[in-house]
Amino acid sequence: MEWLRHAPQATLPLGDDGTRTPLPALRLRHLLNQIDKQPALRERVAALVLAFWRDIDAAALFADFGFGPRQSLAAEGLRRLGQRLLPGTPETSDLAELFRLLFEPGDAAWVAAIDDSTLARLAALLQPGDPGTGAARAALLDAITILASAVQAAGYSPALRQRMDALALQDEPFRQLSGCTSALRQMLQEGRQADALREAGYLRALLDACGRAADSVMRHLEQYGVSVNIVYEIDQLHGRMRRIEELVGALLAPDSTAEARRLMLDLLRTLGEQRGLRPLLAQHYSLLARQVAERSAETGEHYITRTRAEYSQMLFRAGGGGLLIAITTFAKFALAALGLSAFWGGFYAGINYASCFVLVMLLHWTVATKQPAMTAPAMAASLPRNGITDEADLEDFVDRVAQLIRSQAAGIIGNVAVCAPFVLAVQLVSQALFGATPVGEKDAQYVLHGITLLGPTALFAAFTGVLLFASSLIAGWAENAFVFHRLDSAIAWNPRFVSALGATRALRWSHWWRANVSGLAANISLGLMLGLVPPLLQFFGVPLDVRHVTLASGQLGAALGALGFGLLAEPVFWWCVAGIAVTGLLNVSVSFSLAFAVALRSRGVRMTEGRRVVAAVWKRFRHQPASFLWPPKD
Repeated sequence: MEWLRHAPQATLPLGDDGTRTPLPALRLRHLLNQIDKQPALRERVAALVLAFWRDIDAAALFADFGFGPRQSLAAEGLRRLGQRLLPGTPETSDLAELFRLLFEPGDAAWVAAIDDSTLARLAALLQPGDPGTGAARAALLDAITILASAVQAAGYSPALRQRMDALALQDEPFRQLSGCTSALRQMLQEGRQADALREAGYLRALLDACGRAADSVMRHLEQYGVSVNIVYEIDQLHGRMRRIEELVGALLAPDSTAEARRLMLDLLRTLGEQRGLRPLLAQHYSLLARQVAERSAETGEHYITRTRAEYSQMLFRAGGGGLLIAITTFAKFALAALGLSAFWGGFYAGINYASCFVLVMLLHWTVATKQPAMTAPAMAASLPRNGITDEADLEDFVDRVAQLIRSQAAGIIGNVAVCAPFVLAVQLVSQALFGATPVGEKDAQYVLHGITLLGPTALFAAFTGVLLFASSLIAGWAENAFVFHRLDSAIAWNPRFVSALGATRALRWSHWWRANVSGLAANISLGLMLGLVPPLLQFFGVPLDVRHVTLASGQLGAALGALGFGLLAEPVFWWCVAGIAVTGLLNVSVSFSLAFAVALRSRGVRMTEGRRVVAAVWKRFRHQPASFLWPPKD
């Protein structure tokens, strides 16, 4: 194979169709010519081929190649990683292992270019005797039996069987597979070609029925939660059924040479797919990403205001969130005064943030920066599957953009307008009553140095946007896991829960957890990440910190109360104000952009007319700028 691939560079002759035959195909033809010219050499090659077929497990290539040995996505990923990192050995009787050493994915180009006569000569050399009988035919029959057994086992596995539609299993297609393949094998061995053709048609009908049953599992997953291992198992099942059809076609086709070429090209395509981890993960996590995005979209709808009443309610809820964050700001300074180590300081800071965010959620208030990662999937869900095709779709989407922007503006205005003045008021009242402020001048100077736009504030604010997006992914994943494992049903009906809580309270707790698990996961994970991620990164020498717009506004209010109103005349104060504005913009835009991109990819929507959308939004802004800040009349 190395000799075929690494031919010396030369000018290739043009074929009858005006194309040039690849050098490996030409060298293969030359090799066959030399073998045919030397009878002694041909006898030695034939003896080697006979020994090869006697000692090799050829069925493994057709039955096992391209399929994972275990029904686990993680196990398959580790197996592929091992194949990439560890060298292989030809000292094996497994033809599937040898295939990876003999061939490369790029070989498909010259294999497809081999002419029929050369391919027939190669087949006669590699399988002496009648091509319709022999070791290759026996390997195909064995592979069909092995594949049918694997499909039957997958169909009877609890993870799939319990999620299949009962109507799809009514005729028991999985149970009939083994009997059908055994009958087909016997007919082919006895040479009953007509009977084998009829049995092959029945086998294909059974495989179609098994495929429909497997597809019903996907509908169940979309409704009741996704497991990537189940998605992987379904993909393996479909792949094995396709391989069975290909092998049956190769056995029954009048032109065995063409079917052999087609089967070989399919194996080479599979070899290319087996070489990487990225296609494996992208394929099987896409459905999970869709579920996460759609569950976030359900939550995000509550953060989009459409009427003036909803807008006013958003301002009120954001004000409540700003009040709690003001209290959190003082708790942050108190924790800093304890002088804890970096890790424990970050841990308790994370507990402080998480407690605040959870309390905001329980009181049905809002934190503005939590909105974008939830509203982005809702925006993506409003897009047509085939993208924006007409002016009506475009205007509807621009309306949604305007609603989103003013909702974000209301959230940030409500948070900042309450948080900063409240912290300042506490500082002034404390100074008047006790002669000292909770946040002293030293901390105030540290704040002015930390949140100014002249420092790394913009970078830290963008990094915070990434953490905000990550918390939305965690929220969607946690809710999907909660639904998939039916934990709400366990809380409502598990005897231990019922005996401890009572039937009515257990049912009420079940509904409460189902409604709030996403919010709890999002807020707790965000709080812990804001506190813990910076010290963990600094331990590895990555000097990243977080900048949250509402917390930063509260800190600036504390600095103003500690240093006095003379600070208003200093440029450093206004650089901090600019830093807060940029922080809010980046917190929102980064988290929204990431969530929107994931939502679009997971839904299969492609925004091919981005310039058209931007132009339409800009046109709306020029003609109705107030619509991006204040809702129109109802």
